[in-house]
Amino acid sequence: MSGVNKEPLGSLPISKLLIQQSIPASIGILVMSLNILIDTVFVGQWIGSDAIAAINVVLPVSFFIAALGMSIGVGGGSIISRSLGEKNILKAEQTFGNQITLTLILTVLLVIFGLLYANQIIPLFGGKGTLFTLAKTYYVIVMYGVPVLAFCMMANNTIRAEGKPKNAMYAMLLPSISNLTLDYIFIKVFDWGMMGAAWATTISYGVCALYILYFFVSKKSILKLKLNCFNFKLSLVREISSLGSVTLIRQAMVSVTVLLVNNMLFLIGGESAITVYAIISRMLMFASFPIFGITQGFLPIAGYNYGAKNWKRVYTTIKTSILYASILATFVLVAIIFFSELIPQVFSKNIQVIQQAPIALRYVFMALPIVGIQLIGSAYFQAIGKAKPALLLTLTRQAFFFIPLLFSLPLFFGTLGVWLAFPLADLLATIVTVYFLNKAIRKELI
Repeated sequence: MSGVNKEPLGSLPISKLLIQQSIPASIGILVMSLNILIDTVFVGQWIGSDAIAAINVVLPVSFFIAALGMSIGVGGGSIISRSLGEKNILKAEQTFGNQITLTLILTVLLVIFGLLYANQIIPLFGGKGTLFTLAKTYYVIVMYGVPVLAFCMMANNTIRAEGKPKNAMYAMLLPSISNLTLDYIFIKVFDWGMMGAAWATTISYGVCALYILYFFVSKKSILKLKLNCFNFKLSLVREISSLGSVTLIRQAMVSVTVLLVNNMLFLIGGESAITVYAIISRMLMFASFPIFGITQGFLPIAGYNYGAKNWKRVYTTIKTSILYASILATFVLVAIIFFSELIPQVFSKNIQVIQQAPIALRYVFMALPIVGIQLIGSAYFQAIGKAKPALLLTLTRQAFFFIPLLFSLPLFFGTLGVWLAFPLADLLATIVTVYFLNKAIRKELI
């Protein structure tokens, strides 16, 4: 084990270690988010506002399938981190092999289903009227690359679970840069419209996959795969599925949320309201990058030290992660409020969108400083291998609070009710998370 980068996870001061793990993850997420934002600007300026709405219709479907890979990566990453803490390299390698097999089989089957029923799925997610043709053009091309994206999302979590955050960051930077470059060439230079945007996205997935394969083949990785590692081991598949289901259900609920919000907004405010929500969705990913980065940095530290039975370091990691996430999220919220009038003008020339978006932005982001408590609370239970409480906390915000609020508030406040549902759901979910996390800490760590 002398070559394993394990000592820092168990010995460095938590603040320093969290920064080392979180900054590369945050940079990767930031660049990916900027990529999506700039991509949206290109599409909005060079194709039109309807194209933004059309892409927002497609993304929940493609990202839900790709999220299978991410969920398998998070579930397996938890096992790998704990296995490295226990000095069990063989189990870590078998886990990774099972992750690869699971990801490719499941995503290819779902993509085939998604292509066969494209005409039914696209309208279901809000791709109706003039949006249908644009959405279908983007949908079909992007779906071809979804299994590759799923592999990338799975392997990225595995790289991070090894304690190699910089390499995980590179895997996120390269496709973002290639996507923007190809966007310019395909949309602006070749004038391919939606087809150009779709091919730029799909090819960028391949760029990411090539780097990840290089990482694992070039001996940068701790994990050395043999053919028998790809054979399913039932106990590992169960544990990967159990822990990964938390992430998958979270993404499923995001997709369901987009479906419901798009349809609700189409009924209340029409296509311009869907475009406003598309802008908000992009900003949510961008604005949340420090919180997601800290959560990604938190997972291997908590998992490793839990596996090593170092309870004090796990407790310190929780406290430090929540503190850093809350402080950074507060700065982001202030910036969004300050620039709320300018943000929509970057994405669209539509007067209705520019008028509606600032109010929506302020309400949707109101509870951002407390979101880190939700994410880290759920991530803690995933990191230590406890799927049920992690799943409960994942369902709390979207299923238990947001969806009921989405159906009730618009009856009284119209479109404003949709935007109000976001911060209220965050507030209620945070209260529940604090209760369960505090209970677990007192029982297991103190």
